[in-house]
Amino acid sequence: MRILAMNSGSSSLKFGLYEMGPAEDRLLSGSVSGIGLATSVFRAKDGKGRLLADRSVTVTDSRDAVNTLLVWLEEGNSRRGLDAVGYRMVHGGPRYREPCRATPELMQELEALSPIDPEHLPAAVAVVNACRRAYPDVEHVLCFDTAFHRTLPSVAQTIALPQSLRDEGILRYGFHGLSYEFVCEQLGSDASGARIIIAHLGNGASMAAVKDGRSIETTMGFSPTGGLVMSTRSGDLDPAVVLYLLRHKGMSPDQINEMVNRQSGLLGVSGLSSDMQQLLEKAHESSHAALAVELFCYQARKSVGALSAVLGGLDRLLFTGGIGENAPPIRERICSDLGFLGIHLDAERNSAGVAVISADDSAVTVQVVKTNEELMIARHTFRLVG
Repeated sequence: MRILAMNSGSSSLKFGLYEMGPAEDRLLSGSVSGIGLATSVFRAKDGKGRLLADRSVTVTDSRDAVNTLLVWLEEGNSRRGLDAVGYRMVHGGPRYREPCRATPELMQELEALSPIDPEHLPAAVAVVNACRRAYPDVEHVLCFDTAFHRTLPSVAQTIALPQSLRDEGILRYGFHGLSYEFVCEQLGSDASGARIIIAHLGNGASMAAVKDGRSIETTMGFSPTGGLVMSTRSGDLDPAVVLYLLRHKGMSPDQINEMVNRQSGLLGVSGLSSDMQQLLEKAHESSHAALAVELFCYQARKSVGALSAVLGGLDRLLFTGGIGENAPPIRERICSDLGFLGIHLDAERNSAGVAVISADDSAVTVQVVKTNEELMIARHTFRLVG
């Protein structure tokens, strides 16, 4: 089957075109980045990584982004022979635990869920609807980023609010599920019986505690804004901070949403950049950049300790995502002072970014695993409709 995988985020749209069967062959990949900014960029590569497109585009929202992609696919005849389109849906609410076909009824239900995740769901729904209009004769499959965490025990899902609100769906969902699923599949039998923490560290960042291949705790909760410090997201906040901003700073809900999702995190603390590599380069000359890096690592290190407690010990620590895969200094800082858990890195292996970066005498195996959400979407789609 030829499957187009669509990975919609709040400010980007990634895609991959795969031929799925006995083998998994990537034919195309790329992204529309900077959605809503003055300058957006469309990039595409073929299956061998050769650049096919790299140009500035005007993209104000997700509809523009998906239309840019669809026009390019049409120009290259890449839609020919397409059998299915799979989508990353950031939120599936409390109900959806498995990939589903995109029926009109399901799309209406997801539109009704939009108030739970206004940053992501409306954009993702717009991408699905645009593709359904463009490709009415192929299968369309929704893959929910929250589904992997529906195995969380009840106590881990519960937010200490009145029952009436919990009944309305205010609970801890967890996100980055497609990435966690892919990493667990890469581990294969090594995940069986193991106590694992997976650190998905990128523009969005979270960690999950995985036992026997099942999620039992994660750092994100009701929304992707919570948990760890991220590129532009604040991570966990005392609720009284939001009340203070509403009552005493006169900020509106929309202004607070803009601040905690797009102006906080590494960008807010450093005042310079949301890019970790740039902050590492500036840390020696800017105390604010240094603080942003240290805060990111401190919060991540603290979460490793907390998740290890939930697991009752730790066998493997896995780094993935853009920062997790490509920033050896961040991995080193997070693992520092975790020797009491049995974590000891090998400095040379860590710098080289090889698969296993822990020292030979480390009781915990520390690994770097490259994630691939688009391929996971293609796999789910193939399994459902293949």
